Amino acid sequence: MTAQDLIGMLQLVPHPEGGWYREVYRSSELIPADALPLRYGAPRAFATSIYFLLEAGQFSAFHRLRSDELWFHLAGGDLDVHCLTPNGALETLRLGPGSLRWQAVVQQGTWFAALAANDAAFSLAACVVAPGFDFADFELADRAQLAAQFPHHASLIERLTRS
Repeated sequence: MTAQDLIGMLQLVPHPEGGWYREVYRSSELIPADALPLRYGAPRAFATSIYFLLEAGQFSAFHRLRSDELWFHLAGGDLDVHCLTPNGALETLRLGPGSLRWQAVVQQGTWFAALAANDAAFSLAACVVAPGFDFADFELADRAQLAAQFPHHASLIERLTRS
């Protein structure tokens, strides 16, 4: 099966951070704002999930969320999720058949980006966010600001951000 087959079969659409996606689950129940940490400011679904596909040459640009995000490798080649930790380290979470690691978590507030590893034709993942994803909780990195914060990772930041 090719990336184009999956894009059609799963009815994926372009994602603002790069790649292809489709939301497949959003809890019908909400967590009230007063039961959530202050960083949310409004009710959120209990959880959400999406399909997320990256083709060779595509990347999910550095961004961060207010919620934890769980990644599950589903098909295709390995996927690298590059995380910039608060202490300035780079942690790469490789998921897929080459790593025999099938799931990983990106902690809330962590800057991260993803791409198909080792010139894989594509990588398909499922991503689960809890409390559920809301675009109000999504922050796309500013290249210059992120590079100033993590100067020792400037070349990776340059490669995985949009101008």
